[in-house]
Amino acid sequence: MSDATVMAGRLIVLEQDDWSERERRHLERVEYFVGPHEQRARIGQAHPVWDFLFTYYSLRPRQLKRWHPGFGVGLRGARHFHGRSGYDVVIDDVVAVTDAHLAGRLETVAYVAQLLAATASRPARLNCFGLHEWAMVYRSPDVRHSQVPLRLGTAGTDAVVESMPLRCSHFDAYRFFTDAAISRNSEQLSRERQSADEQPGCLHAGMDLYKWSYKLAPFVESDLLMDCLDLAAEARMLDMRASPYDLSEYGVVPITIEDAGGRAEYVRLQQDIAQRAMPLRATLLSRCESLLAHGGLR
Repeated sequence: MSDATVMAGRLIVLEQDDWSERERRHLERVEYFVGPHEQRARIGQAHPVWDFLFTYYSLRPRQLKRWHPGFGVGLRGARHFHGRSGYDVVIDDVVAVTDAHLAGRLETVAYVAQLLAATASRPARLNCFGLHEWAMVYRSPDVRHSQVPLRLGTAGTDAVVESMPLRCSHFDAYRFFTDAAISRNSEQLSRERQSADEQPGCLHAGMDLYKWSYKLAPFVESDLLMDCLDLAAEARMLDMRASPYDLSEYGVVPITIEDAGGRAEYVRLQQDIAQRAMPLRATLLSRCESLLAHGGLR
């Protein structure tokens, strides 16, 4: 019996029939995303929309398949959890994430909590029109997705960027802007100022809830992780529909942000993503605050 037994009095203990059914449902849900990606990977086939969820985001399919019940939940008889990072036998035959593991990750939890709280505290801005993807190829001979053509060609793409202000608030999109595009953005963004600039209307701020949920593993339950992945997938599709690329070969219908009707459609869908992100962000923040309180930092 380890020093993790101090947790035992506060555990919610799931019996084997209960947690094994939850684990099974999780694996089925993951297969929806992972199956097609793994099949394409086996034959070396790239996909300009969906590969992003497995390349830009660092969680690998094998990691996504690993179910976590969340901190404070113990699993009776879960022998295949023995030896997993962060888990230990806490009492009798019950396995759970330990206090010791949380203590070593509190800095990460605090960082995520601060960013989520700062983002949630601001009003949503919905006037960027998805131009970040356009800014990544502006006045550049290189095309990020070289296997697909630009819908309006190089000159037409540059003209769209020059016809509207760039209002990107998300550093991890901004850092891929071409040199010519960086100076056109309304703000000069930096990693150090990310918490000061992030705002809840940003498509990528909603998409990144997936990243923060897996950064918080194994403390956050996998159902929440998958809810964030569902949202990230919808945000990614909107991102690519509004992009400068011709993705008709992949069945992607463009949103023509170069005209007023397309911009109105983009804002409507962007607002829907932002509204769906709100409760997920609030839940993640609540999980962080509970973890910090348990660790003595709240």
